[in-house]
Amino acid sequence: MNDRTASLGQAIEIGFSLLDPRPDLALAQAEEILKVAPGDPRAQTIRAGALWRLGSGEDALAKLLILARDQPKAGAVQMELGLALSSLGESEAALSALRRAVALNPGLASAWCVLGDHLLAAGQQVEAEAAYSQLIRTSVRDPALLTAADALVAEDIPRAEALLRAHLKTRPNDVAALRMLAETGTRIGRYQDAEAMLRHALTLAPDFAGARHNLAVVLFRQQKGQEALAELDLLLEARPNDPAYLILKAAALALVGDYDGALLLYERLLQGAGAQPRLRLSFGHSLRAVGRLDDAIEAYRHALKDRPEYGEAYWSLANLKTVSFSDPDKAAMHDALSAPGATEEDRLHLHYALGKALEDDHRYTEAFAQYESGARLQKARAPWSADENNAVTRRAISVFTPAFFDERTGFGHPDPAPIFIVGLPRSGSTLIEQVLASHSKVEGTHELPDISAISRRLGLASGSKDPRRSIDQLAGLGAGELAALGREYLDRTQIHRKLGRAYFIDKMPNNFRHLGLIALILPKAKIVDARRHPMAACFSAYKQHFARGQGFSYDLQDLGRYYSDYVDLMRHFDQVLPGKVHRVIYEDMVEDLEGEVRRLLAYCGLEFETACLNFHETKRAVRTASSEQVRRPIFRDGLDQWRNFEPALDPLKSALGPALDSWRA
Repeated sequence: MNDRTASLGQAIEIGFSLLDPRPDLALAQAEEILKVAPGDPRAQTIRAGALWRLGSGEDALAKLLILARDQPKAGAVQMELGLALSSLGESEAALSALRRAVALNPGLASAWCVLGDHLLAAGQQVEAEAAYSQLIRTSVRDPALLTAADALVAEDIPRAEALLRAHLKTRPNDVAALRMLAETGTRIGRYQDAEAMLRHALTLAPDFAGARHNLAVVLFRQQKGQEALAELDLLLEARPNDPAYLILKAAALALVGDYDGALLLYERLLQGAGAQPRLRLSFGHSLRAVGRLDDAIEAYRHALKDRPEYGEAYWSLANLKTVSFSDPDKAAMHDALSAPGATEEDRLHLHYALGKALEDDHRYTEAFAQYESGARLQKARAPWSADENNAVTRRAISVFTPAFFDERTGFGHPDPAPIFIVGLPRSGSTLIEQVLASHSKVEGTHELPDISAISRRLGLASGSKDPRRSIDQLAGLGAGELAALGREYLDRTQIHRKLGRAYFIDKMPNNFRHLGLIALILPKAKIVDARRHPMAACFSAYKQHFARGQGFSYDLQDLGRYYSDYVDLMRHFDQVLPGKVHRVIYEDMVEDLEGEVRRLLAYCGLEFETACLNFHETKRAVRTASSEQVRRPIFRDGLDQWRNFEPALDPLKSALGPALDSWRA
């Protein structure tokens, strides 16, 4: 190799390295190289890459298409072509170019990154994670990390974690290793650990965009929408058209209740887009939340045109509760179950959607078989321990005694603003929320994760994974610490209070498990127990595929034991804190709406308002499975639907035990 060739190669390398941090300098470097070596395809690639980064996307695309034709085996050209197409919103073409790029040169980190982003946007979760794993592997240069990266690519999470922890003992500030270790935590749902590692990495390297994007994802998965938005805004300053950043921002906007902002962003992302089934689905969810039902159905149907075996789109239609499937729909769902491109996730959702379609046709035995198949698949993915839940219930009953609360009189934060609606899902909590949110002094939010997050943090502080430890930890806190936790909850939930009303609703059903925590940190908060006949409540939960959590709902015996523990715990608090909890029986509300509404408002210290009876006329976003039902007047449909399936429900009856008869007491 002569000196001129070596010098040219070095100049080319510098040009490529300048593309992301300083595209203006990369363009100048390319022009200088082309003076010396006219027509050099590498310099032309640098020039085109700089042009699209500087906003001249159409000009760059024209140049890159010529280069791709003349240099069909140049991975760097295909990568820049894919990136340019992505910047112009040409997602399908970008995906094809990026696939070619990594096939030609597996070492192109930027190509793996954007390929993963586009796969994720298209709903191809498994392929996206594989691309991100390859990104990590191509990004690391330390031989000690390559083995861990290989383990990540192979989905051997325990081995990857062990290798990374050993590496970090000697090099605790290695930001690449910290990011990789955070990825292992993210893959298995240890989001708090992942968040801590990513924040540490960003303290050491604030410009580490990959770690910041990972942090935004982890924050979103913990439902920390406002914090995720802050990280995304920093990322978008550098890459304002990055599809992964924009898609996550739209979802985060919806999470914090800014549906107008989310819808505008989804519409922008979908303009001129090709097949984007995942994006169409998310768009549909936001449309549904604000009551644009016809538009939501159109979005879900469009997603199915893009991907006919897309089970989640069929389930989203079924979950509206108001859509009737046609015979061609049902045939298409049956075909999709065995389609080559159908994933386990698709099949799971298809079983639930078919169950709903068959139940509407009064084919109850066949419908139950579909619900059972869906539940079996989900239970394998989200294991639940009824014994562990019972042990936590027993610990709460033993700790939270009358003497315990007497000793802590006056503790906690005195703000009376929160109204908690608790109970089992599918027990009328959304109806109660809609009634209360129709009052001029009450704001509805949604199912807020903040109480469970505080409880989980208390458990982690004990140094044990035993969920009973959070109760023990709570019992050891003093007046100042409990007041601070109450203040923390109010601060965390402030983002959802957009109307400035005196009271707001937290409708997380499972908060009944944290009644001791709520009573200690927010002693003046109101607690409403939404209760429904155990067979009706449990079967309604069984045939509902929840977006997250509710692991107890995928097995009839687990459901019965969970309901029984719930009744026992609520009975205990009725005895320990008489009058603290107001109970609303769903069946009673259906029979005597006005009487139950008057009693509910009186408990909350609110004057009666007629709007609460006309709750279906209240315009607000509703995100739960009952969103369409509460936009209609109260109805009796569904009270006894479980009886159509009674022959199959003996395991549920047996597990309920005494609660089957004493649930009202």
